[in-house]
Amino acid sequence: MKRLLISACLLGEKVRYDGDDNASKVRELQHWISQWNAQGRLVPVCPETSGGLPTPRPPAETTADGLEVLNGQARVITVAGKDVTDAFIAGAQKTLQQAKKCNAALALLAARSPSCGKGLIYDGTFSRTLTRGSGVTVALLEMNGICCFTPDDAEELIRAMEDNVS
Repeated sequence: MKRLLISACLLGEKVRYDGDDNASKVRELQHWISQWNAQGRLVPVCPETSGGLPTPRPPAETTADGLEVLNGQARVITVAGKDVTDAFIAGAQKTLQQAKKCNAALALLAARSPSCGKGLIYDGTFSRTLTRGSGVTVALLEMNGICCFTPDDAEELIRAMEDNVS
């Protein structure tokens, strides 16, 4: 059976930067999440806390795609100007290790974050402005063949999880 990495905040764990969760973002997926959980197919992760960042923590953003952060061409900076790039990279690496350990080929991650965003992330101005790009964890997972989804991709995720399930 396919295993799914899932952002712990989407499961109701209060690990978001502000100490809250993102469970409300997956309401339309709740039936599936409950079913996959009962089947032992979910692997909860939080790249930011895995990388050593506390909860709560200052908001952080990057002005570039996660791939550029991984390649050393961009940084992840908090609203106070602190460089937290190393923690974001460490968390992405630990998340990849977890995926390999559990043989997870898919991931459902929180949208728009500098770790877990896919397709759109905040632009580094802390003005809630979105720009094209993906977070550090998504970039690393996708480089390693793990297909990433956000709650906005619910239908595609369900198809991927249920296709050829034995």
